[in-house]
Amino acid sequence: MQKLLLLGDEAIAQGAIDAGISGIYAYPGTPSTEITEYVMHSKEAKSGKIKASWGANEKTAMETALGMSYAGKRSMVCMKHVGLNVAADAFINSAITGANGGLIVLAADDPSMHSSQNEQDSRFYGKFAMIPILEPGNQQEAYDMVHYGFELSEAFRIPVLMRVTTRLAHSRSGVVRKDVVTQNEISLPANPKQFILLPAIARRQYKHLLAIQESFIERAETSPFNQLIDHADKKMGIITCGLAYNYLVENFENHKVPHPILRIGQYPLPEKMVSDFYRNCNSILVLEDGYPIVEEMLRGFMNNGKQIKGRLDGTVPRDGELNPNIVARALGLEDSYGKDIPEIVAARPPSLCKGCPHIYSYNALNEALSIYAKGRVFADIGCYTLGAMEPFDAINSCVDMGASITMAKGAADAGLVPSVAVIGDSTFTHSGMTGLLDAVNDKSNITVMILDNATTGMTGGQDSAALGKIEAICLALGVEENHIHILNPSPKYHEENLAIMKQEISYNGVSVIIPRRECIQTVTRRIREEKKKSVTQSIKA
Repeated sequence: MQKLLLLGDEAIAQGAIDAGISGIYAYPGTPSTEITEYVMHSKEAKSGKIKASWGANEKTAMETALGMSYAGKRSMVCMKHVGLNVAADAFINSAITGANGGLIVLAADDPSMHSSQNEQDSRFYGKFAMIPILEPGNQQEAYDMVHYGFELSEAFRIPVLMRVTTRLAHSRSGVVRKDVVTQNEISLPANPKQFILLPAIARRQYKHLLAIQESFIERAETSPFNQLIDHADKKMGIITCGLAYNYLVENFENHKVPHPILRIGQYPLPEKMVSDFYRNCNSILVLEDGYPIVEEMLRGFMNNGKQIKGRLDGTVPRDGELNPNIVARALGLEDSYGKDIPEIVAARPPSLCKGCPHIYSYNALNEALSIYAKGRVFADIGCYTLGAMEPFDAINSCVDMGASITMAKGAADAGLVPSVAVIGDSTFTHSGMTGLLDAVNDKSNITVMILDNATTGMTGGQDSAALGKIEAICLALGVEENHIHILNPSPKYHEENLAIMKQEISYNGVSVIIPRRECIQTVTRRIREEKKKSVTQSIKA
């Protein structure tokens, strides 16, 4: 079979293509973005007419994937961990509707918050929804688990959650492909009421979900992804979840660990395997990236006097991702993995790109607000969040997607006037529109600045769902036309932009300012592609 060198994200994407997927839906968010991009750029996916698209947000993507599953086709929805919060309404209810065609929900977690605002563990959502969870330990498992996950989903008619972390998503390894599976034909649910969650129907289906929990556990007991690696020395047994196994073995020559290991890659936890492992070892060390979910469960139903070590007792730090050094210290071994970064390497904090239009928007905004006390600018998730850094020091909040407008509204309701919201074009259509509607309905005294760089810049330049639609959306939501302004954020128009900002900040009502100029990164890429195309055409001519 063909062997490819793939990122974890790419292995998942190729696995989905080879497993007969018909559609993949997502909202871009590191570390999950490359999965959907890989399918979008795949010649195999195009020849197979696989639908791959970005949704306005994770909830719409989740619901679209569920719709494809309803039609009997295999579908996948991808997001980062905080995106699962946005998709949670549809996600939790999909456990009760069940699936028809195979449905995998891919959540990419970010321990240590490399590009996120929290460290949440998506396994919690899977446990909460009471559906099977898969957690690969390497790129080959990530590929194989997609095939297995679709089979599992269709066997139980249930969505399956697949959880990966940043290190797996963005590291590369060889992956052996399987035979390609033919896409499903359209086939509607055998039960025509399956997806109608009226209370009477939902109650019946919830009872069914509860009734098949034992079957999920039985499947986990025989799963190829739950593996006991035995050893005669039973003084300490080690339970590893997903990628944590790799951090463990890197501490031992030839990867030979002198302790029994229970590798967990499928949940619910295989209770018999875990019980036998617990009974046969004097103490247990749990290594899991994220929350101490397995550790808490062990303490809950197997705490019979034996020591259980992990994140809860301080053997492993409560926060941050695992690494071989942390595991070495937990094992009482020498902490010697890797090298210190030499002092000659200067720190390079993140900053807005040279020529970024947001620079000129923030310069004008700071000047327009200079006559007021500080602490009244509410920002959002995107590269413009770097306005919090010097030399701008321009924003005072960044909580979650869309919170800028509603926080500005709340602050204005409290009497903090003027209040200004700063939000990107893609974030606006993701989850800012409803907040603007609230502000219009309440006639709130806020100014909303929608920074329109015509792309989803922070995650690699995907098309923004707001492209060419922002003014129409604002008008439809009820913002008065004479209080919607389009600006050109560049030094040439600074005085003109400043005058408009001052005018609208002093207006007692909802106003929208849209600084609009293409992202400098997408401009550079576009010019490069245009030159390449021109050269190719010249050669052909």
